[in-house]
Amino acid sequence: MRVALNLEQLLQPTPGGIGRYAAELARVLPTLAAGADPDDDPGADPGADPGEVADQVAEAVEVVPFVARHPGPVVVTSMRAVGLGPATVLPWPRPLLYDLWNRWGRADPLRHLPAGAVDVVHAPSVAVPPRRRVPLVVTVHDAAPMRFPDTYPRRGRRFHDLGVRAAAARADAIVAPTAAAADEIAEFTPIPRERIVPIHHGVDHTVATDAEVAAARADLGLGDRPFVCWVGTLEPRKDVGVLIDAFARLVDRDDPPHRLVLVGPSGWLDGAGAAATRAATLGDRVRFTGAVPADRLRALYRGAACFALPSRHEGFGLPVLEAAAQGTAVLASDLPVLREIAGTSARFVPVGDVEAWTDALGDVLRDDVARAALGAAGRARAAEFTWTRSGRAHLAVYRSVC
Repeated sequence: MRVALNLEQLLQPTPGGIGRYAAELARVLPTLAAGADPDDDPGADPGADPGEVADQVAEAVEVVPFVARHPGPVVVTSMRAVGLGPATVLPWPRPLLYDLWNRWGRADPLRHLPAGAVDVVHAPSVAVPPRRRVPLVVTVHDAAPMRFPDTYPRRGRRFHDLGVRAAAARADAIVAPTAAAADEIAEFTPIPRERIVPIHHGVDHTVATDAEVAAARADLGLGDRPFVCWVGTLEPRKDVGVLIDAFARLVDRDDPPHRLVLVGPSGWLDGAGAAATRAATLGDRVRFTGAVPADRLRALYRGAACFALPSRHEGFGLPVLEAAAQGTAVLASDLPVLREIAGTSARFVPVGDVEAWTDALGDVLRDDVARAALGAAGRARAAEFTWTRSGRAHLAVYRSVC
């Protein structure tokens, strides 16, 4: 099976979780014919037929990646940075290409791909190409722009609105990263729930070494001082301000030795500026690292005393699993999607409640036994999420529409 996959998200200034998802799919799909993940039980998926899954795994899959037009060697450099080979470059720059797709249903990528039949086109976001000669699969990650329009710039809201409508009109199948996201999409968009297939993402289970943790601490000037970690894109719906305010209250109340380390790039609507303003009174107690490479990210997760995700909305919540995979205790907003992902392995805190977050941080940082128990439960939970399993479920969707 040949799968044409849009990897343009990897060339965005902030690839984010969608970029990670697209890159992991591109990596894992061609490996499925070689055999299953040894930690992955084909019969563990509810409703899966083991014989059918075995047939799926035996089928060779070729990914045919494509991206928009970019100057110079940008495309090759970006693909290499995530361990991928070359991609076909379409003749349109991203803003024009996405408008041609979502608004007009023009600019068919199949006309520019290498010779040979493509069996299915997969759009891993709501940049939705026209549906022409072969089936089209679209991943809709959530309905956040419809639920929380104030947290997106006008152009972002327009892009998502057009993209969701295009997906509803053109897609042969629609994927969502969680059942909670699928329910939300059905409630806030024209896409009915029965058309949406929830498929969980995987997570990297490589555990950071002691040397990598030590190097991360040294580079950030943390020394042996413990720290609380947050990871994401600094934009409004992540509600980082709640965590900063809770940490500030904890410092005033208990004066713990910890620092707060905020990892990730700036997003939109001045999310980084707002967070920096709220953190100013804490001085060097707060560190903003910006985006970091994968090995450094693993080290920061593992080195943290706990990981905190105070988001008011998530479509999946990958950082929760990434932290859990390192054996780090997790505090998370009490959202249906995060309960679906973390199960009973995290401590859940009411959304936006600064006092509750202050108490939760204080409790977990003081209690070594409870923190270790959360870390062990999280590692066991994260082990259930593999990219092989996710890729196999995507392959089943591709086959269902071909």
